[in-house]
Amino acid sequence: MSKISKFFKGGGSAASKGRGGPSPQEALARLRETEEMLSKKQEYLEARIARELAVARQHGTKNKRAALQALKRKKRYEKQLSQIDGTLSTIEFQREALENSHTNTEVLKNMGYAAQAMKKVHENMDLNKIDDLMQDITEQQDVAQEISDAISNRATFGDEFDE
Repeated sequence: MSKISKFFKGGGSAASKGRGGPSPQEALARLRETEEMLSKKQEYLEARIARELAVARQHGTKNKRAALQALKRKKRYEKQLSQIDGTLSTIEFQREALENSHTNTEVLKNMGYAAQAMKKVHENMDLNKIDDLMQDITEQQDVAQEISDAISNRATFGDEFDE
């Protein structure tokens, strides 16, 4: 079965149909396949346009009917090429939107995991215990400062007495 018929007939894995739709990776792969197929068709049409233009120039004024037919075919090919360009733009936009939404989903999922981890870490913490601990730390810092001040003051042995 060709890629095009698979695409339009919905050919895909049974697993993706059972889940209610394709996964983002499957959808992205299909969009990329379609982009590739349309790009090849673009190249083919561009070559045909160049060929028809060459035929029209070759016949020029000698065989106006053949030149006109070649120009008409060229115009048809250009119309098809324009349609393919529009389709490719739409597919690229859809692929980028799908990639962005998949990224956002992954980010949201990871943020949920982080929130659960934070909740688990904070389960064993009691706000009253933390306040008590912070007060103890502050008191000990004050004691350490007083000791440091006492040690760093100059000893004034004998200067205090006035005869």
